[in-house]
Amino acid sequence: MQTIKLGSNGPTVTALGVGTWAWGDTLFWAYGKDFGAKDVAEAFQASVDAGITFFDTAEVYGLGESERLIGKFCKQTSQPVQIATKYFPLPWRWQRSAIADALTASLERLQTEQISLYQIHWPLEFLLKTKDFMEVLAEEVKKGRIQSVGVSNYSAAQMALAHQYLAEKGIPLAVNQVPYSLLTRQIEQNGTLEKARQLGVTILAYSPLAQGLLTGKYTPESVKTLQGARRIDPRFSPKGLQKLEPLFSTLKDLSEKYDKTMAQVSLNWLVAQGNIIPIPGAKNANQAKQNAGALGWSLTPEEVELLRLKAPKI
Repeated sequence: MQTIKLGSNGPTVTALGVGTWAWGDTLFWAYGKDFGAKDVAEAFQASVDAGITFFDTAEVYGLGESERLIGKFCKQTSQPVQIATKYFPLPWRWQRSAIADALTASLERLQTEQISLYQIHWPLEFLLKTKDFMEVLAEEVKKGRIQSVGVSNYSAAQMALAHQYLAEKGIPLAVNQVPYSLLTRQIEQNGTLEKARQLGVTILAYSPLAQGLLTGKYTPESVKTLQGARRIDPRFSPKGLQKLEPLFSTLKDLSEKYDKTMAQVSLNWLVAQGNIIPIPGAKNANQAKQNAGALGWSLTPEEVELLRLKAPKI
């Protein structure tokens, strides 16, 4: 199994993770309608069976239900599992003590005393300063409750600031979790990716399949009955899908060449960028198995560049 370090000296995790926003989330992802606890339990086990043991969650996913589910699943497997979760300062938790309290609550839901990575979910600087965040989390590393510190949705400048404050405490910033896929490449243009490489920060790429667009399963006919967040995304409209056809055609050709799915090719493209960990979601065992098939092989440099050229301009 391919592995990668979180940051310069953080814990080693699998080169592909599992994003668990949908687990327990009824607001955006129709949990309890299209899929439920049995499905995500099978997704967890299928991921572990395939060697994928890095799971990313957050306290706000399903209002804690995602963490509770993962905690339960971890107790039912003998495999070592690496967990990342996140702190969100809203609606009123902007004191330094709230960060430690939130971590305590997450650890209780996850039924563990230590996690691999703890992240600040959004850079809400007007509520609590980055310096406060980083000083508290540095202390948690020293206490042993977290192995590494990350941020999420931080710009290049914000990430550099977080890195600076952590470095003053002798701890490297391990991760910046941002949207990144063939269809979401803003971090290549706004300096975030370049700055992460300079600082030795690993990128956790969320929505690496653009919420399923890169799987090839959506057609002008099927999008008429979409559920949840996809209904408001213009890329899922018939007109949006038509614009993506050159990319879909290239993905299909490469999937046939390597006997892989379009999703696996799309995830492999991200891994090929270097120091990137895609964290696709998995609502059931089949999706989990499909995701794992993105590892163990490689696109050529020419194919990596071809996909970049075929993707719509940002």
